[in-house]
Amino acid sequence: MEKEDKKLLGGKIRTQLVKYIQDEPIQVGNKLPNEFELAEKFGVGRSTIREAVKELVSQGMLEVRRGSGTYVISTCPAEEDPLGLGKYDDKYQLALELFDVRLMIEPEIAAFAARDATDEQIEELKRLCDEVEEIYNSGKNHVQKDIELHTAIARCSKNRVIEILVPLIDSAVHTFANITHRGLKQETIETHREIVNAISRHDQVGARCAMVMHLTYNRQMIVKKLNEQERGKD
Repeated sequence: MEKEDKKLLGGKIRTQLVKYIQDEPIQVGNKLPNEFELAEKFGVGRSTIREAVKELVSQGMLEVRRGSGTYVISTCPAEEDPLGLGKYDDKYQLALELFDVRLMIEPEIAAFAARDATDEQIEELKRLCDEVEEIYNSGKNHVQKDIELHTAIARCSKNRVIEILVPLIDSAVHTFANITHRGLKQETIETHREIVNAISRHDQVGARCAMVMHLTYNRQMIVKKLNEQERGKD
């Protein structure tokens, strides 16, 4: 039991350490505080910190450099970054490029979903849409539920190749959320609702257009952030 409790604590600290890196944020290439500081910050022993760091090293997020310290080499652990996009430093440009690809495929995915979704799948989409809105309005982190909604839409397409592309969509949602935080709350809620409503009506054109609108709002936010970043360099 004690061993199990220690394992649970290690997993909890690993999750908190990921959140700390993403929230600060600690950029790729930057060094983490030392073990003493992290142990004090999270209220655990150094051995627990060491285990959490070891796990994130194995997941490609951290790198321990002997005699120097522990460095961030990706802002997401491997399971949250299956495409290995975390290694790119310029997150704004990466987000923009991800949206270019999403605009190529997700409107058609939404149209396929409108064509093929079953009544049961439509009920799931409505539930997920409600949950995203509820979590978003409560001020909590809605990203995982947002990803669940987009994944469910992709599965409604009944296309096995599209399901393989789900990690691309997941990575794009993560990247967007990490750099914009809650900048498009109302637009996100409303366009999610439009997409799901169109799918529930089996309106392929409506679903396609609603997804284009959703992605366009998001892309405009990225362009705005990118322009602000460029002006900041001048």
